[in-house]
Amino acid sequence: MTRAEVIEKIRTVVFDCFPDMAGQDIQEDTVINTETAIDSMGFVLIICKLEALFDVRIPERQWSKLLTMGDVADAIMKRLPKA
Repeated sequence: MTRAEVIEKIRTVVFDCFPDMAGQDIQEDTVINTETAIDSMGFVLIICKLEALFDVRIPERQWSKLLTMGDVADAIMKRLPKA
């Protein structure tokens, strides 16, 4: 899976969890807690859905380091099985 595909799936999950954000321009450098309407509980929901979708586990101790959508993509890419 490419990074672009991972980013697109992240956007899809965000818009599914927060339909009022549909149409917003979410880029890799978008800061989750300041540039979006996503609070900490919403962030946990998104991470849990992404873990299930990609069949990966991101340790909770790393969640606080995931500041941007690109950081989330990096964490997922790092844990995807290598082809």
